[in-house]
Amino acid sequence: MPTCDAPTLTTSGRLTLGLSETLNFAYDAFCSNKVQFSLTALAMAVGTASVILVATIGLTGKQYILRQLQSIGTNMIYADYQGGSQRIDSTPDPMTVDDVRAVREQVSSVVAASPTVALNDRISIGGGKQSDILVLGVDPEYTRVRNLKILAGRFFDSEDSSAHNKVGIITEKLALKMFGSVQPSVGNIIKLSGGLPFTIDGVFKESVDTFGQSEIQEDTMLIPYTVSRFFTPTSAVYQIYFSVATPQDVIPATEAIKRVLQSRHRTESVYSVQNLTQLLTVAGKIADALTLILMLVAFVTLLVSGIGIMNIMLATVTSRIREIGIRKAIGATNREIRFQFLAEAIVISVTGGIAGIVAGLAIPYSVRFFTDFRLPISGLSAIIAIVVSSVVGIIFGTVPASRASQLDPVESLRYE
Repeated sequence: MPTCDAPTLTTSGRLTLGLSETLNFAYDAFCSNKVQFSLTALAMAVGTASVILVATIGLTGKQYILRQLQSIGTNMIYADYQGGSQRIDSTPDPMTVDDVRAVREQVSSVVAASPTVALNDRISIGGGKQSDILVLGVDPEYTRVRNLKILAGRFFDSEDSSAHNKVGIITEKLALKMFGSVQPSVGNIIKLSGGLPFTIDGVFKESVDTFGQSEIQEDTMLIPYTVSRFFTPTSAVYQIYFSVATPQDVIPATEAIKRVLQSRHRTESVYSVQNLTQLLTVAGKIADALTLILMLVAFVTLLVSGIGIMNIMLATVTSRIREIGIRKAIGATNREIRFQFLAEAIVISVTGGIAGIVAGLAIPYSVRFFTDFRLPISGLSAIIAIVVSSVVGIIFGTVPASRASQLDPVESLRYE
């Protein structure tokens, strides 16, 4: 014989009827306490929407950071000479423009390359003032490798390089310092060491501000590498920049470039060949960590909402003691009473969870619909949010439901 706490297992119809009745009781309780239940569901909706919006914000921030880093250069790889052996009599073994040609011939994935030669100079900026500038000798392909933005004029081409034309392009900040604006800078003359005149063909800036942490400084002028050789005693280059066809080629090309450079120089010479892959990976991990922290904060909101559900259900139990006594008197089991109040808590949490999901998804979709921004939307965050809201309802609804099921029917009927 089953006890009074055991479920009725006679037929499946009895179970269905019991579940239907329980849900009806939960709905009636919701209708009789609309304000309290609605406010509790609203708190749950806010918590659920917060989870989705935090995931959206985290993904958006991650995409922004990665795009900014990728803007520094398109599939860029850069190499520089670190030094030779520790012997005092060891002579330097720097890279040369011949290394650029060798890499272009032996590494098929390289689609653009440019050596750089760094020169420091001092020029007149008008008004009797002078300023120190950085002059970089580069090839015409440098603008492609470094993904530069030409703000006015043009970048010097292969004809300028072959003809050793004394032309150059300057940074936006240098143009503003010397001429007050960008456009009037084009066509003006800058005299470098010894009074050698260079015509300004254009004004540029980096695709993303590197705050002076790249080879390009605020006051920088780019000139053809072939012309920069007039200012250097050797054929050594400062750095070499490469661009490969696809992102998938970056890592294998990095290894191949290092092998080519090492094979062309002494065994003890050390060359650094790097790419942005590691930096992108680190940035992605940082963005994921920040997103996780924000989601934990959002989960705290759901936790507070769960406590609200428990409080409102405890108050509901107190106000419905006589109803519980009547139900027990006519044959309701402890299990049915417990499941009734647990169902009410779940209805509140799930209702709030669904409303929160609708609100959380509506905001990024609205931004997509009314603007040109394409905010990333995580379907996983919506699934997690509804699961968590349901679990919160079950966990925090258990205590009030257990309390209601344990009430003595005789004492409940005498309760005023």
